[in-house]
Amino acid sequence: MILLHICCGPCALYPVSCLRQRGLSIKGFFYNPNIHPYQEYQMRIQALEKVAQIETLEIIWHREYDLEYFLEETLFRWQKPKRCERCYYLRLKKCAELAVKLRAEAFTTTLLQSPFQYHELIRDIGKELESRYKIPFYYEDWRVGYKEGKNRAKTLALYLQRYCGCIFSEKERYLSRS
Repeated sequence: MILLHICCGPCALYPVSCLRQRGLSIKGFFYNPNIHPYQEYQMRIQALEKVAQIETLEIIWHREYDLEYFLEETLFRWQKPKRCERCYYLRLKKCAELAVKLRAEAFTTTLLQSPFQYHELIRDIGKELESRYKIPFYYEDWRVGYKEGKNRAKTLALYLQRYCGCIFSEKERYLSRS
């Protein structure tokens, strides 16, 4: 079984499909203390609940809204890519720890699908955690399926977020429109 960290429902569609096509067993893991505001957090949970039902995907939920923890960990790293690096690390570390506890064969993340994330940084953090926790980080470049996943999410009428989730990216997204 591979433990798949999932940032949101729409981003899970393509990686889940790819992993299953390869005959791999998957268990999802939702841990995203970066998502702000709380209403956004709830909408992303609802979208993933719908995906879990459609895909018959078991999800391990971390539903506690850990915004304060995220802010403590990123406050003095608020500029890109430092804050993103810390955010990736927090989420992937939690996934690697859980994967070890569950005796998973490997861990990975849907963050590898987004063309808007620092892909190489995510891969490097995954490999660092692989070494630290002695569990393989399953790496695959799923960016090729970004549009396919997004189109499927639209077909399924899933909520599609307009920013990565954190308060900083929300500011960047909406201030750039002014």
